[in-house]
Amino acid sequence: MQRRDALKIMAAGAAGAFATPPARAEQDPPGEIAWSRKVPVRYAADVAVLGGGIAGVAAACAAAKSGAKVVLVERFAITGGDLTTGGVAAFCGETAGQGEVFDEILADLDKFHAVTIYQPFPKADHRNFDHHLLAIVLQELLLRRQVKLLLHTRFVDVRVGSGGRISECIVCGKSGPEALRARQFIDCTGDADVARTAGFAVMKGRPEDGLQLSMSMMAFVRHVEPELAAPQLPEGWFAPVRSKAELPMTSIWPNGPRSNALKIKIPLFDATSTESLTLAEIRARRRALEVLDYYQRQEHKPWRYDGCSPQIGIREGARIVGDYLLTLADLRAGRKFEDAIARGVYPLDGHKPDDDQRTYILKPSERHVPPYQLPLRSLLAKDGANLLMAGRCFSGDQLALSSARVSTTCAMMGQAAGIAAALAAQKQTDPRLLDPQDVRRVVEERGGKLT
Repeated sequence: MQRRDALKIMAAGAAGAFATPPARAEQDPPGEIAWSRKVPVRYAADVAVLGGGIAGVAAACAAAKSGAKVVLVERFAITGGDLTTGGVAAFCGETAGQGEVFDEILADLDKFHAVTIYQPFPKADHRNFDHHLLAIVLQELLLRRQVKLLLHTRFVDVRVGSGGRISECIVCGKSGPEALRARQFIDCTGDADVARTAGFAVMKGRPEDGLQLSMSMMAFVRHVEPELAAPQLPEGWFAPVRSKAELPMTSIWPNGPRSNALKIKIPLFDATSTESLTLAEIRARRRALEVLDYYQRQEHKPWRYDGCSPQIGIREGARIVGDYLLTLADLRAGRKFEDAIARGVYPLDGHKPDDDQRTYILKPSERHVPPYQLPLRSLLAKDGANLLMAGRCFSGDQLALSSARVSTTCAMMGQAAGIAAALAAQKQTDPRLLDPQDVRRVVEERGGKLT
């Protein structure tokens, strides 16, 4: 059996032994229901930001700095997305010149001695930080900017009128379903949740089969005395890795004193499917114990399992079709745009989505890109009058995403989207009717290096 076929079987059976399988949808649903209810319009804002990852935080903070009344909706207890709840404790790419929001995040982390020293890209391609402290830093930054935070709150639905104008979105937290009314909306969900629910055009995966860039699980281990480091995986549980050849792509990351993180590639799941994402989480936590068992038994590492990140790390969900689609050709050409609002430098970091090895879509010689720009048009939803996006659901092809998805570039996108949304709200117009030079000027005034 080929490895790819075996992986598909494992993915499909991720909820097998030692776990209760999630209920599977019928191939032919038994029918449809219609439901409706009146919900209170509990919140009103100039700018509503859906999703509190690094792009959402930057968007909310930038809009608030521009004088907008901002509400940020986040489904977890903390903001930061993959950087915090995903356990990814590194900023990739160039960390200088990303704009004043990112500068303030770095400055606050430095006060806690929680981020490594700056070295310019490409001398260093990432900076490590304490992801637990980042959650606190982001929380306090948002509160200083007087952003209204709604934590433990999920985006549910939108009301869309003529011309693709969103009037309200429905959110749900412990108070039950409520409406959030805003003039401008920014989709920072990473998976284009707002756009998909609104019925706007989206895209995902590679063109030939829709496979998305693989997810990764961050599993944490503590260094202990050798006598305490006996393998913890009981006999008969899961499918332990017995040789290096069987080991999936695993990167060993620093995680503070006497600790490491194991980043493990988990392919062949769909981040936009309820059932598939459920199976991915199940598969990933099993895989973490299987991989750890290898390091304990075969390499005699004095490690003990210290848990996994609360959510699996997602590289690609769905991308929104925008007024402009950023392409691989744009990146390779170091393309510059008159309406530039962000800058990327990170290599084309797309691993093959159909295996669990350290294999890339492109050859090593093809992965480098010169500095390139992202246009404001790639943050404007083509079908929406007042919907912007930032982060990994921006308008770009899969390989453009593989570079621009890193946190530094996502923060720049978020800052620009927040500036544009606040400006549109002030002028009582749509973002695409703004002079893009007005947005670019503010981005640069606030420390965003575009050239």
